[in-house]
Amino acid sequence: MSGRRRAARRLTDLTSTGVRNAVRGRTLVWPIGAIEQHGPHLPLSVDLDLAVAFAEEIARELDAFVLPAQTIGARSLPQSGGGLFFPGTVYVGGDTLIRFLHEALASLGELPAARLVIVNGHYENEPFLFEALDQVRRRGLLDGKEVFAFSWWSLVRETWTDAELPAFPGWHAEHAGVTETSLMLHLHPDLVTEERPEHDAPPRAGVYLHPVDVEQISDRGILSSTAGASAALGEKLLRHVVDEAANLVNDGKGLLPARTRQDRHRPAPQPGGTQP
Repeated sequence: MSGRRRAARRLTDLTSTGVRNAVRGRTLVWPIGAIEQHGPHLPLSVDLDLAVAFAEEIARELDAFVLPAQTIGARSLPQSGGGLFFPGTVYVGGDTLIRFLHEALASLGELPAARLVIVNGHYENEPFLFEALDQVRRRGLLDGKEVFAFSWWSLVRETWTDAELPAFPGWHAEHAGVTETSLMLHLHPDLVTEERPEHDAPPRAGVYLHPVDVEQISDRGILSSTAGASAALGEKLLRHVVDEAANLVNDGKGLLPARTRQDRHRPAPQPGGTQP
C-alpha cells in the first residue's frame, strides 16, 4: 500500500457488452454499509464511508473491480449501535434486508467472476448478510465461485488491539469510539467535530434489554470512549485490515479448491500418505 496508485476499477464503468469478458475469472468487491447515528462528533455516513474505503483499498490490492456500496442497512440496536433513540438512522427490517441481499447476490452470481469479496461496515448487518449468502449458496448460485464475506473489524487481530487499544471494550461496543473516530480522522477529517465523547460503562455483548435506559448504556449514542483517537491510528488500522483481507483472499485457507480455481488445487497424496 505504498506509493501513488491508480483508483480502484469500478464495475459500473464497464459496458453491458464488455462486462462478462472483463470480469471473467476476476474478483468483485462489494461494500455494504448503513446510515446510522454516530453521536455528536461523527457523521451518519461512518459505516458507509468505512466500508467503501476498505473495499476500495482491498480492490486495489487484489486488482479487482469494486461495486457501488449498499447504503441502507439493518436497524441500530441499543447494545451495539446506540439504538433508534437517536435521530438519523435510516434502515430496513431484517427480513427485507435478507431478501434484498439474496436477490442482489443471485444477480451477481450470473457474472463469470471467480470471486466475490463482501466488506461489511455495520455491526447489525452481519447476520442478515450471512443468511442471504447461505440461502443463495443452497440454491447453487455460488457454485464455482469463491466468496469471502466479513465485517472489517473481524480481520483485526487480537495482537493488534492488545498493542494499540489497551482498554478495548469489544467490537460490539466500539461504536463511534476510538477506532471509528481514528479511521474517520484519517479518511474524512472534515466530517469529524472537535468533541471527543466518553462512556466508561460499555454494554455487554449478546444481551437484549427491554425497557432499556439509553442514558445508562451510552453517551448520546457513544458506547465506549474516543480517547486516543488520531489520524495516525486510523491509517495504521486501515493498513492492517487491508493487509489481512488481501492475505485471506490470496491464501484461500479453508476453501475447497477443487470446486473453485485450478490454481488452488493441492497436490494429490502420494502412495503411503506422503506429500511430494
